[in-house]
Amino acid sequence: MIALDCYYSLSSPWAYLGGPQLQDIVRRHHVRLALKPYDFQAVVPQTGGIPLKTRPEPRRTYHALELARWSDYLGMPMNLEPAHYPKGVPTDPNWNKYPGWMVIAAQLQGLDAQPLSHALLRALWAEERDTSKAEVRICVADENGYDGASLQAMEQSAEVLAVYRANSAEAVEAGVFGAPTFILNGERFWGQDRLAFLDRALDKLRAAG
Repeated sequence: MIALDCYYSLSSPWAYLGGPQLQDIVRRHHVRLALKPYDFQAVVPQTGGIPLKTRPEPRRTYHALELARWSDYLGMPMNLEPAHYPKGVPTDPNWNKYPGWMVIAAQLQGLDAQPLSHALLRALWAEERDTSKAEVRICVADENGYDGASLQAMEQSAEVLAVYRANSAEAVEAGVFGAPTFILNGERFWGQDRLAFLDRALDKLRAAG
């Protein structure tokens, strides 16, 4: 089975917008997907990415414009300024790590974590829910057929945190500078707007046998 890695943050609007397309690609190509939440704030400055809050105003406004365009094009609801996305320095530096840790916990339990991942992103970007709060994550997980309390209890386990650190180190090594970044046989595809190229690459792999 073909392996596909997805490096991303559970606060990425682009990961949210790309979720249904990614799910379709994984299903059609029978890909083994590994979701790899990583420490965006720690990795990206090392690899050449520019966090949104540090970009000049023209870049920030264009970012919002592109989000609105893609939201409309894909028919996916989105709040461009979600209530629970910190506008300044977050009071809790781990606010967007907790849901990533929950996704890792689900994978360590041998579960398909993609529906959970998308539900957590949708909760933040479309449903005005605070995914930094344990009770919200538990509820989102339960709503999507997972044992939310079990997953939340694992979030800060040594095993989960070790995977998170490993994902972050791998991201640096692989040259990941944004989210989501998909890696197929060492080739990078950055952004949900590159999923069509990922789809083509998988077609070629399957044709080659």
